[in-house]
Amino acid sequence: MSEKEEEVNNEELENNQGEEVKMKDTILLQEKKLEEQEDRLKRLMAEFDNFKKRSTKEREGLYNSLVSDIFTNLLPVIDNLEKAVEAKTEDEGYKQGVELVLKQFKDVLKANGVEEIETIGQTFDPELHEAVSLVQDENLGEKEIKEEFRKGYKIGSKVIRHSMVVVAN
Repeated sequence: MSEKEEEVNNEELENNQGEEVKMKDTILLQEKKLEEQEDRLKRLMAEFDNFKKRSTKEREGLYNSLVSDIFTNLLPVIDNLEKAVEAKTEDEGYKQGVELVLKQFKDVLKANGVEEIETIGQTFDPELHEAVSLVQDENLGEKEIKEEFRKGYKIGSKVIRHSMVVVAN
């Protein structure tokens, strides 16, 4: 092989090596861009998932807030119907009518997730109950609820009205 051919071969070899280095650099650059895009996509997916969860939670909270506001205004009506059922009357048809209206109200409450708070015989819980009196009673345990003055209600774990109770010991 002549010197000139050898020079051309060396030049071609250097060119090929240079192109190979450029291709490797390009591949590395593309891989890095791909990794960045994948990372960005994962972050966007996580942000969107968090947004969906937050939106769902806010929507449920808003719904429960609206329902509790509406039923808070209706609870005195239910209280009065309960008093009307307890009142003595000669007219049984009238009493049955009031009982049916009260039952219908309670069914509407239940259908919308509103529950009565358990009181008598339960242990006093300041999250659920409001103590209006304290009495000594040897037959009851410590902080046991003896009597209920006003029913309390809750939606899920949110109290919309605390029970007014008499606590023993």
